Amino acid sequence: MSVTKDGNTGKWMSQVRIKDWTGKVIHKKKRGFATKREALQWERDFISRANASLGMTFKDFIGLYLEDMEKRLKPSTLANKRFMIDLKITPFFGRMPLDEIKPTDIPRWQNELTGYRDDKGEPYSQTYLRVINNQITAIFNYAVKYYGLKENPCHKAGSMGKKSADEMLFWTRDEFAQFIEALKDRPASYAAFMTLYFTGMREGELLALTPADIDFEKSAIAISKSYQRLGDKDVITSPKTPKSNRVVTMPEVLSACLKGYMEKCYGLQPGDRLFPYTKHFLYHEMEYGCKVSGVKRIRVHDIRHPYVKHTTKKYNSEKQKTQATKMDLIAWVFRFCIFNYSKRSWTL
Repeated sequence: MSVTKDGNTGKWMSQVRIKDWTGKVIHKKKRGFATKREALQWERDFISRANASLGMTFKDFIGLYLEDMEKRLKPSTLANKRFMIDLKITPFFGRMPLDEIKPTDIPRWQNELTGYRDDKGEPYSQTYLRVINNQITAIFNYAVKYYGLKENPCHKAGSMGKKSADEMLFWTRDEFAQFIEALKDRPASYAAFMTLYFTGMREGELLALTPADIDFEKSAIAISKSYQRLGDKDVITSPKTPKSNRVVTMPEVLSACLKGYMEKCYGLQPGDRLFPYTKHFLYHEMEYGCKVSGVKRIRVHDIRHPYVKHTTKKYNSEKQKTQATKMDLIAWVFRFCIFNYSKRSWTL
């Protein structure tokens, strides 16, 4: 590899000799760069693409893609991405050369997924299909941006699924009361679902909760981390988004519930996980509680929706009041200025 300047033209030239991902030696030369920086940048880009030729199979490219994603994503996010790609995408496209995948191949893959039915005859949900489609779109966008793929075949083929569900299931207050009554003899489950319902926490945030996060004097819980079980390891990360770092208020009924539960946890330390379980425990207890109480089955995640809806409506209401107050103030200042200006004019 070398970058040299042509004495006659004043332009820069770059020469590269490198082995590509198959072991083949490639010699490339390019002239006419106005600056040395441009020549070096072209050299870096060429080496990057040569090490991952677009003629490689989709499966080989996925290896490079996920390797790069390791530096960009949280472990839990990467694990979910890897799982979805390995099960839903690579089996169809794995042996195809990356640059030979056409827009016509995408609908064939989509049709396989939309035609799937499980043992109960149920298809994938529309939102799940959209999530899978978003994954393959992101993969080809990455290939276009970093490896010189001419176009993303997903753009011409179109998407599948829906961004949001047609109907979101949630419990009424009475339904939650029936459900939680079924767990009264299961202290950990009772406390966990009471916390989910009255705080709007996500599952991972609940499972990462420690006694140090709870301030009984201020009736508040600080949410600053999330728990995931990845393989055989417990992983604590930051919450889903920066705004997810927050402090929520505990009603008296939840404060009393958590105090009672913590008193039963022998040897509990400030930094210990209050609920030392995995998400599977929550799913199992949800199944049990619904079966015993007779209330409709919803997702554990959906327990938080009534809380989120309530707080969002409250925020919007307060925001509107604030905006109205600001408008009243602006109007008063405007009238005041007009009055004083007019008064000044009369004295001239």
